[in-house]
Amino acid sequence: MGLGNIWRFSYVAGENGGATFLFVYLVCIVVIGLPIVIAELAVGRHSPGDAVAAIRGIAPERFWQAAGGLGILGSFLIMSFYLVIAGWALRYFVGSIDGSLWRIAGADYGGYFEAFIAGTYAPLIWQAAVMLVAAAVVAAGIQNGIEKLTGVLMPVLAAIVVGLAVYGITHKGGAAGLKFLFQPKWELLARPDIYLAAMGQAFFSLSIGMALFITYGSYLAREHRIPSSAIGVAAGDTLMAVLAGMAIFPAVFAFGLDPGTGPRLVFITLPQLFLSMDGGRIVGMLFFFLLSAAAVSASISGIEVVTAYVIRRLAVRRRYAALVVGIGIFLAGIPASLGYGIWRDVRWGERGILESMDYVVSNGVLPVAGLLIALLVGWRWGANKALQESDLGHGIVGKCWLWSLRLLTPIVILLVFMRGVGII
Repeated sequence: MGLGNIWRFSYVAGENGGATFLFVYLVCIVVIGLPIVIAELAVGRHSPGDAVAAIRGIAPERFWQAAGGLGILGSFLIMSFYLVIAGWALRYFVGSIDGSLWRIAGADYGGYFEAFIAGTYAPLIWQAAVMLVAAAVVAAGIQNGIEKLTGVLMPVLAAIVVGLAVYGITHKGGAAGLKFLFQPKWELLARPDIYLAAMGQAFFSLSIGMALFITYGSYLAREHRIPSSAIGVAAGDTLMAVLAGMAIFPAVFAFGLDPGTGPRLVFITLPQLFLSMDGGRIVGMLFFFLLSAAAVSASISGIEVVTAYVIRRLAVRRRYAALVVGIGIFLAGIPASLGYGIWRDVRWGERGILESMDYVVSNGVLPVAGLLIALLVGWRWGANKALQESDLGHGIVGKCWLWSLRLLTPIVILLVFMRGVGII
């Protein structure tokens, strides 16, 4: 659970038709997401280590190892702009404490946000703060760092999101917001960009193609059942995204905002929602604290993927590897951090720097990495070994999963990609 559920889902859904996007997104989760999550976990548990080493334990050919390398690259690139968004969330938490968020947001929907991201130094400072916290937790190790942090804070964030969804339904804009999120306009299915956006969101939110599940699979004990773990991850992740939409879109319509506002949507909408609630400032302070914690948690996951590779490749201690990786990710994210300020004129078509990085990685790098994993497990690994390591066995469910990796998932990824770029 992280910014992919709350920040990215809402803005991508808002840009792509709401309910129509949600329908395609759910199909992508079931057809593409879940089979690859199971595959990545099985690979990681079979061959403990970083993504490249794990794949080498199955297929020594360099071609297949490139799938792990591409996933590590995807994690590095996503973290470079993810830390920027995490810095925004952390700044909002501090602003909710000192009152500056409520004073400015009460007078101007986007004034607080626009003033912050247009700065030359402020976005970089908060980006660096998140990087230092995340790298420190990674340096402490998985059980001493990540599990202790997320095990306490994430259930509380989930409870707040549920409460905000209930409040959103009863809000004066609730009906219009729910209609936007749950009543598809089927004619929008003719838009090719919806398919690519939905697949990109599935990969981003579930962290598919980032080598994350391969890396974490290496820490998974044999007694844990991979299918139940994968279903729990996919179902919980999707549910939180939908609940976040139920909280945000009613507020969007109530305040007369454009659901296609883009990456700014959550940070402009939610302060207004909190200001309309009794005790909303306290709820808002707690929410932005937990959102910052979720962002740090997800950042930890991405940094861990790259750190695990650096530890093996360079034979250095975890603390040094985490520091080097954190600094590298921070430096790579500087253009995205300044893309709304001094570098706001640097654009790729209608997209700024951050949106362009997000688009290329989520809709290009991650799907290609996921496609390679599906083909690796479906064809190269061998049916008997794949079915055994996945805990699915040789029954009908296992065979359906195997053939989905062999044919259905790759075909769908290719068709969605070609549809998204206008080839078909």
